[in-house]
Amino acid sequence: MSTKKITTKELRELSRTEVEQKLKQEQESLFNLRLRHSAQQAPSPIQLRLTRRAVARIKTVLAEDASGARKLASGAAAKK
Repeated sequence: MSTKKITTKELRELSRTEVEQKLKQEQESLFNLRLRHSAQQAPSPIQLRLTRRAVARIKTVLAEDASGARKLASGAAAKK
């Protein structure tokens, strides 16, 4: 679970594969937090919210890249 909030600007500087890896990490972190939350062991409900928003932020950047609205850094051309 990452404690540092990754910004949209930082995400756009990464390649598509790096962003997809980041998405997978955040989704695993969210799953673990939800599991811990259901067992009343979550450190804070705020952490759930922050992780959920990070997943949404990453998905938004990927969708923008796919639609052509904004391209990611170096790896964007290799996706097709």
